[in-house]
Amino acid sequence: MPGMRGWTGIAVVTLALTCAPAALGAASDDFSVEGDRADDLPYLQCVPYARQVSGIRIFGDAHTWWDQAAGKYARGNRPKAGAVMSFRPSGNMRLGHVAAVSRVLDSRTVLLRHSNWSPIGGRRGQIEDDVRAIDVSEANDWSEVRVWFAPIQSLGTTHWPLNGFIYPEKGSDRLETPRMVLASANIRPASKSRIGSDFLKGIAVEDKPRKAVASSRPGKRSNDPIGEIIARVS
Repeated sequence: MPGMRGWTGIAVVTLALTCAPAALGAASDDFSVEGDRADDLPYLQCVPYARQVSGIRIFGDAHTWWDQAAGKYARGNRPKAGAVMSFRPSGNMRLGHVAAVSRVLDSRTVLLRHSNWSPIGGRRGQIEDDVRAIDVSEANDWSEVRVWFAPIQSLGTTHWPLNGFIYPEKGSDRLETPRMVLASANIRPASKSRIGSDFLKGIAVEDKPRKAVASSRPGKRSNDPIGEIIARVS
């Protein structure tokens, strides 16, 4: 630089690292980034892309989506195709992240469509479609996930915390709770009686009781009371 002898000429460039969780050339997804702002340039941020592919009309920084959706869109803790996965701010990802679910593979695995997560070809702000994310929460409640990270061609190692999922349909929140399980697997509903209410139809009822039949052995109680009853009515 003119007039500055001996200066090495090192230039410092500040880039808006938005929404994405990694610095260029990082070998892991545990990085130092700020998160997503809706109006950051020059990169394509996660917010406008998530809005475009999901149809969910929420604007503003990624970390505001969860609260903005309350009372406007249904929210929950189970993935569904077309829903937006809402990431909580975590560590240096201060502004969160949003990604659209393109497909649910099983109770622990989904495919995502999102922007500005992995640097691809040395460039940020890239779109990734149908990349994996897995639920790593102990309760399988999608409170923490690992996400595909292109530079290592594998799932990243970081457990990213989620708010949950924002669904395209209108409605109230529908957070799911574990189903109640019966204490015993042998509990069954009572079987219905096969005897109809008219089973006595056609049987005449006597108005006058018959005289009791004297016992063949007076003074001693019979050991067969049922036999005595049958004898009385026969």
